[in-house]
Amino acid sequence: MLLELSGVNASYGAADVLHNLNLTVGEGEAVGLLGANGAGKSSTLRAISSLMPRLEGSITFDGQLINRLRPYQITQLGIAHVPEGRQVFPDMTVKENLEIGAFAPRAKGERKKTMELVFSIFPLLAERQNQLAGTMSGGEQQMLAIGRGLMLKPKLLMLDEPSLGLAPIVASATFDKIQEILGLGVSVLLVEQNVSRALKLVNRAYVLETGQIVMEGPSSELMNNSQVQAAYLGM
Repeated sequence: MLLELSGVNASYGAADVLHNLNLTVGEGEAVGLLGANGAGKSSTLRAISSLMPRLEGSITFDGQLINRLRPYQITQLGIAHVPEGRQVFPDMTVKENLEIGAFAPRAKGERKKTMELVFSIFPLLAERQNQLAGTMSGGEQQMLAIGRGLMLKPKLLMLDEPSLGLAPIVASATFDKIQEILGLGVSVLLVEQNVSRALKLVNRAYVLETGQIVMEGPSSELMNNSQVQAAYLGM
């Protein structure tokens, strides 16, 4: 198993946000984290990236316990975290944003080759590589944020709400690109409120409520689950 969380509890000061979390992501697998706002989805990604102030339990990546590592060390192992809201560097060009993604030793030596791969997935970024990132549309910035994550040559790509704030046609194109990335063999852990589209993309999913996993299973089973249909699919 590439990633395994076992008995993970996390908090911000006195506010507990994750409770006894157990989840896994396999090699080349796409796994979804579903749930309402405040369910603990983003906090789960932050826990994996070592960005939570307080954390208990164990997080193992590629056979190594990573709980005590610093965020930059997590990245160097091959975990790329694309946060909610894109967070590109607005006063830097597209190319400069991508180059920053390849700062880790595992990626720096192959930066040119990886950038060519990113440009093949996102041709628009190649066309706009000298444009300031802050002048791009939301959908274009999302492409850039995902491309920057790929520059790390990650084993695991964690995407937090990649369709948030995007027009439906742009969101659909973004999901198509994520599907293309999965074809490269990269594992993906996806946080997404567009539950219907997410379940079509991932192999398995976990449903979180108030920081706890209340349901899990293959995406096809969850898609046909009456509770999921009522709560998230409007059925």
